[in-house]
Amino acid sequence: MSHTLGIRQAQKRKTRQALLDAALELLEEQSLSSLGLREVTRAVGVAPTAFYRHFRSIADLGVALVEEALDSLHATIRTIVSSAGDSDERIARAVGLIAAYVAAHPAHVRFIAREQHGGVQPVRQAISGQLALFTEEVRAVLARDPEARGWSDDDLTMLAGLYVDQMLVTASQFLDSLDAPESERRRVAHLATRRLRLISIGRVHWLDRDLSRPSGQPHPGQLS
Repeated sequence: MSHTLGIRQAQKRKTRQALLDAALELLEEQSLSSLGLREVTRAVGVAPTAFYRHFRSIADLGVALVEEALDSLHATIRTIVSSAGDSDERIARAVGLIAAYVAAHPAHVRFIAREQHGGVQPVRQAISGQLALFTEEVRAVLARDPEARGWSDDDLTMLAGLYVDQMLVTASQFLDSLDAPESERRRVAHLATRRLRLISIGRVHWLDRDLSRPSGQPHPGQLS
């Protein structure tokens, strides 16, 4: 009995994954808001009613795609922000890891780039939630760095957000250059390196002359 149940569960997981894979392939040429349930099930070769044994709606499938697309990115981002070496080495490693991730998961990156501001609200919210989680993970790593001494939690979160945003921009640009000449991919890498270096320089000097406080706000120890 348990053997039969195990086979059924394995088949269910296989069908669910097939639906996700088919949807991702169909989304290469269209947005999620235009994707039809029957279109997905036809690609898999199952009845439309079978779809509801795995997902409540196309939006629900989209949220599952967000989780699938960004799950493996967590490890990549942790590697980027926690890697040892001087700033230039860390930046070069970061750009290389982003390029490799895009090359390995182009359909997932394209889906996130398109749907981040797309017309399906639950998917937008799922992407926003994942990016917020990325930002918090990066903030926690940055907070352990000696350079974070004297930084407020708000400023560390802002810095983490800058890094995450730039990683996403870089991923999108690498995606656009996948079929371009090698010179274009080098240009993307060079630009990403310069932008990350600019963020790093700003980080080093953020507390210089109390730049982290709004203009006109006195130093905590300054008499009014």
